[in-house]
Amino acid sequence: MNTFTRIISDALGLPQRGVENTLQLLDENCTIPFISRYRKEMTGNMDEVQVSDIALMREKLTDIAKRKETILSTIEAQSKLTDELRKRIEDCWTLSELEDIYLPYKPKRRTKADIARQNGLEPLANAILLQLD
Repeated sequence: MNTFTRIISDALGLPQRGVENTLQLLDENCTIPFISRYRKEMTGNMDEVQVSDIALMREKLTDIAKRKETILSTIEAQSKLTDELRKRIEDCWTLSELEDIYLPYKPKRRTKADIARQNGLEPLANAILLQLD
């Protein structure tokens, strides 16, 4: 049983076996109406709404998993990734909580003025401004 199966089963209150089989059918590109009408024995008689809910949650969890990879690689590039932080990120499955964990490590946006200051152009800009007065 994978993580998605457990999370979806707990969130929707559905049996894990049915959720796992439904995810497998969705991975095989079966449509929601097909699954709910012709694969009832595999899903445990789930209706179209339940299969649709499973598909939506799978999509959300896939997006969160991709975001986790991006966050982990960004923090690792900053050399600030600890084992404890990695575990917190990997155990998190809500997007808002994930973004809260990432916030202190999120790179700040750099403006053109910031780039110019880093290149040592601030004294020149100040000199030009003083001549305009």
